[in-house]
Amino acid sequence: MITIMGITGQVGSALAGKLLADGQQVRAIVRDTVKAGSWAKQGCELALADANDADALATAFAGSDSVFILLPPNFAPSKGFPETRRIVDALHAALKKANPKKVVCLSTIGAQATQDNLLNQLQMMEKSFADLTMPVAFIRAAWFMENFIWDIDPAETTGTIPSFLQPLDKPVPMIATRDIATVAARLLQEDWSGHRVIELEGARITPEQIAADFSRLLDKPVQMQVIARDAWEGIFQSQGIAYPLPRMQMLDGFNEGWIEFEGNHTEHLTGTTTFAEVMAEKLQSMN
Repeated sequence: MITIMGITGQVGSALAGKLLADGQQVRAIVRDTVKAGSWAKQGCELALADANDADALATAFAGSDSVFILLPPNFAPSKGFPETRRIVDALHAALKKANPKKVVCLSTIGAQATQDNLLNQLQMMEKSFADLTMPVAFIRAAWFMENFIWDIDPAETTGTIPSFLQPLDKPVPMIATRDIATVAARLLQEDWSGHRVIELEGARITPEQIAADFSRLLDKPVQMQVIARDAWEGIFQSQGIAYPLPRMQMLDGFNEGWIEFEGNHTEHLTGTTTFAEVMAEKLQSMN
């Protein structure tokens, strides 16, 4: 049995599909069995558990050969990340109690960064899980290519995409979620030992290159528009983020280069899916 979190999200759904295709028994931890009902029809066992509930999580993890951990995304955390700390503590306690044979966690590029930023939430998880006795692998994934799906609408309607990544000719490490799922599926099914850090990227892409891909895919001129940093706070607050500083600092990290892969003791893998392929498939599904 392989137990996974996040089946209704991009990585989790791709991962579940791969595991089912490989003939694996999959248990999905969900908060809403109705929302995940389609996965039950495909053969997944559904386990109801809130990410803050250590006992419910332990019950869901029990009897698992492998567990895939995906922290619920929190793009608008409170100062000090108290919400994430509670979830990490619950996951840690549940894993210790259930003692699965191995654990694979989705982490992030820059998890080792010492500067304050939004990605510190994944660093908390890595540090907390360091004392687990079972084999643990952290997949430090690059910027998701799928993040740019939100830019399809402005690209189509105005031909201009607002860019917080800058300068526009600076390459950013990126990865497709399907490639993350491919690596995770392999790790969940293979035999290995110890604690591992696996850094994963597909390509280094500039905002200008992204605009050029959109131009080709949409058959119209598309350009990036730099959003000045002094405008970020107001923009994010207007989107409902009361405390936008961590998100702003994360963007600073990519723009200034201190959110980067660690190297040294880590493993490094490369995905094969291109940005143009990701967007072409999304555009096709929308038509």
